[in-house]
Amino acid sequence: MPADGDAFEWRVSVAHIDVSGPFSEFAPYHRKMVLLQGDGVELEFSDGGRRSLRRVGDLAEFDGAISTYCTLLGGPCVDLNLMVAKSLEAKVSVQQLTAQGLRASASSAESTLIFSLDTAIAVQTAGAPLEILDPWDLGVISDCSVLVTPQEGVQVTRHESGASPNPGLAADGGASLNSSASANPSAVFFATISH
Repeated sequence: MPADGDAFEWRVSVAHIDVSGPFSEFAPYHRKMVLLQGDGVELEFSDGGRRSLRRVGDLAEFDGAISTYCTLLGGPCVDLNLMVAKSLEAKVSVQQLTAQGLRASASSAESTLIFSLDTAIAVQTAGAPLEILDPWDLGVISDCSVLVTPQEGVQVTRHESGASPNPGLAADGGASLNSSASANPSAVFFATISH
């Protein structure tokens, strides 16, 4: 737990890294980090390990108790951070989004986070209205299964933090990001946390 904060089971945030330097210690937590924007970072761990995040969607997982130094590889970056209490299990992945879509599920004892890195996505639950998540919006599901598909032809510009118009979906703000048809495949971050 951070010295100046309350304990939590899990926390997700979008962070801007403007200068190289050490990360704060979060000893009771496992950390997951995904590059969202910028030229990338090099992470150096006190146990001698290293991990480079050079492309949008690159993922690093590490122990919050290990001292970590972050070196910017070209300039400021933006990353997605997930911290999960060590008493919980979390399975994370970054998956390429196809026209057929991706399936995600969560039992009543789980929460699954859905976060699009670079394009608007449609999230469909059987018998429920279609939900749209803009890039960098966060969807959280429990006790259900969903189909995640690209939301074609949507143009979005992200700015500051704000509430999502969709109930149960939280919007994390970020730097400008235009989402439209692209030559690069879109990617979605998934994390299933067992309670």
